[in-house]
Amino acid sequence: MKALRSAKIGSVTKYRVLFICIGNACRSPMAEGFARTYGADVLIPLSAGLAPALAVAPLTQRVMIEKNIDLGDCYPKGLQHVQGEFDLIINMSGFSLPEHRGAQVEVWDVLDPIGESQEVFRQVRDQIEQRVLELIERLRTTEPAAAEVVSAIPVASRLKG
Repeated sequence: MKALRSAKIGSVTKYRVLFICIGNACRSPMAEGFARTYGADVLIPLSAGLAPALAVAPLTQRVMIEKNIDLGDCYPKGLQHVQGEFDLIINMSGFSLPEHRGAQVEVWDVLDPIGESQEVFRQVRDQIEQRVLELIERLRTTEPAAAEVVSAIPVASRLKG
């Protein structure tokens, strides 16, 4: 894995990871939710869409609640509303990204479940959960090349956008 920029808070290194899909209504909110729940010790996840929808899809919220993850405060946003630099961008959109922000980009081939059945949403959710767990494990075993030392307040302010 290419050397990642990271934020070091105390003795904990956290990687800024941006999950991208088309509408920021299904796949990327699922990934962000899993990353926040399972990987808060190693990453700071955000999500965005290339063409943001008006709301997170109700089936996205429903299938995530089945995993005890509430996306109630999640809302679709475009790339222009996500501030700061990222260590890694996970692209699930199926399209080339307009900008990489200097970050490493990984492409995840994940079906867009919009308009599909609840069962398809569950299958997509489970696939994303597995991919996020693999990513978290990889980040936990990655030694950062040079960690940027910051306090919790600047990191939090960089996340607002």
